[in-house]
Amino acid sequence: MSHSMDATMNTANSSRFQVSEFILLGFPGIHEWQHWLSLPLVLLYLLAVGANVLILITIHKEPALHQPMYQFLRVLAVVDIGLTTTIMPKILAIFWLDAKSISLPECFTQIYAIHIFVFLESGIFLCMAVDRYVAICYPLQYPSIVTDTFVVKATLFMVLRNGLLTIPVPVLAAQRHYCSRNEIEHCLCSNLGVTSLACDDITINRFYQLALAWIVVGSDMCLVFVSYTLILRSVLRLNSAEATSKALSTCSSHLILILFFYTAIVVVTVTHLAGRRVPLIPVLLNVLHNVMPPALNPMVYALRTQELRAGFRKVLGLGIDASRK
Repeated sequence: MSHSMDATMNTANSSRFQVSEFILLGFPGIHEWQHWLSLPLVLLYLLAVGANVLILITIHKEPALHQPMYQFLRVLAVVDIGLTTTIMPKILAIFWLDAKSISLPECFTQIYAIHIFVFLESGIFLCMAVDRYVAICYPLQYPSIVTDTFVVKATLFMVLRNGLLTIPVPVLAAQRHYCSRNEIEHCLCSNLGVTSLACDDITINRFYQLALAWIVVGSDMCLVFVSYTLILRSVLRLNSAEATSKALSTCSSHLILILFFYTAIVVVTVTHLAGRRVPLIPVLLNVLHNVMPPALNPMVYALRTQELRAGFRKVLGLGIDASRK
C-alpha cells in the first residue's frame, strides 16, 4: 500500500515539475567531432553578414540604385542578416564554448525570430516577383505603380502579416508542459523539436505549424509561380530577340534565388518527415537553409546585375583605378 502511494506521489510531482532550461546537443550522431563543422559555418556566417552589409552600403551610397527593385533587395539584405544572426552565435557558442543550455524564454524567442525571418524572406521574394511582373508586362505604368510608397507599404504589410501570424507559434509552445526531458537533438530551437519534449498533447502545435506553412510560404510560392508564368508568357510574345534577352536577364538572378529558397524548404520538410531514420540530415539541412540563402543572395545578385557590380567597385575603391586606366 505504501509503495503504491509513493508511486502516486512521484507521478503527481513529476506532472507538476517544469524544466527551467533546454539543452541543445548539436548535430545528432556526431557530437564528438561536430566542432569541426564550426569552420565552414562561421565562414558562411561572415560571408552572409559581410556581403549583405556591403549591399546595404552600396545601395545607400549609389543614387543610381535608388530604385524599387534595389529597395526590396535592401530589405532582403536586412532580413538575411537577421536570420543568420538569430541562429549562428548560439550554434558557435555550442561548438566553441560548450554553452548548450538555453532558457525557455530565449528558446521560444528564437523560435519566433526564425519563423518571422524565414517568412519575411518568402514575402520579400513575392514583392520582388510582383515588381518584375509589372516592370516587364506593364513597363509604361511601372513608374506610377511601383513607387517608393509601394515599397514601404508592401514591406510593412509583410512585416505585419508574418509578425501577427507567427505569434501563436511560440505562445502555443510556451503553454505546453515540459516535465521530464529537456535535451534537444538540434543546434537551434525548432518549434516541433521543442514541443516534442512536452508531456501533454501537441496536436494543436503541429496543426498550426502545418497550416501556417501552407498559408504563408505556400501562398507566396503559388503567387510567385503565377507571376513568373505571366512574365514568361509576356516575354515570349516579344518580337525582338534583344528585348526578350534583356527582359529575361533582369529577373534571372531573382528567379535563381527563388528556386533555391523554395527548393530548400521542400527538401528540409521532406527530410524532417523522414528524420527518425537519419536524424542528422534534417538537422544539418535546417541549419544550412538558414545560412546558405543569406550567403548566396548577394553573390548571385552581384554576378547577375551590372549596376550592382559597378556600385560594389565604387564602394570598395576599385572603380577609381579602373577609370584612371
